[in-house]
Amino acid sequence: MSIRDLIIINNNIPHTELSQWDSPLEYIVLGVENLETMAGAEGYTMLHLHHGWDDLMSCLHLMLREAHDAQPGFEDACRSLLRVVLIQLGRQGEAALSAEAAGGRASRECDLVRRYIDNHFKEDLKLDQLAELAHLNKFYLAHAFRQEFGTSPINYLISRRIAESRFLLRETDHNLSLIAQIVGFSSSSYFSQCFSRVEGITPMEYRKRRRSGA
Repeated sequence: MSIRDLIIINNNIPHTELSQWDSPLEYIVLGVENLETMAGAEGYTMLHLHHGWDDLMSCLHLMLREAHDAQPGFEDACRSLLRVVLIQLGRQGEAALSAEAAGGRASRECDLVRRYIDNHFKEDLKLDQLAELAHLNKFYLAHAFRQEFGTSPINYLISRRIAESRFLLRETDHNLSLIAQIVGFSSSSYFSQCFSRVEGITPMEYRKRRRSGA
């Protein structure tokens, strides 16, 4: 009997996914209010599923389709499917889920923008585009986002790119131009400028220190 791994990641937990050619990841994003995993302070948990994988995936994909199509009654359908998913995970005996989210919840609009940045930070994102996504005035969005997360949408975007670049600097031999391109910066000079401002050292100094164990 094959065992499948399922990783549940809480809201507001920065992370990076790396897939292997011979064992590719499937990444499903579902925004569920007032629900989080309680396993560990890291904000995520890994479940080893011994059975029910196909049924679980069917429910998740059906939820995505219902949310995408937005036909009448889709919200009720998604809630019912979520209940089935939670029951199935509970039967595994490893899932530790809480119905109460830790801390205050960000406004719906700001949370939508943050999640969009998390999933599209490698793209050329502008404040106007994010404001249109949230159906908000861009100045109001910038103010509200800073109140919720302590930084502006653009600075949050930069921090996500810098977090990804740190991994590439540590784990690859890519030059700065390629890393800047991969994570979404318009040029290597702008990447270096942003990296130095956030980290206090240049990208190459960061790579040198990490590889020397400093």
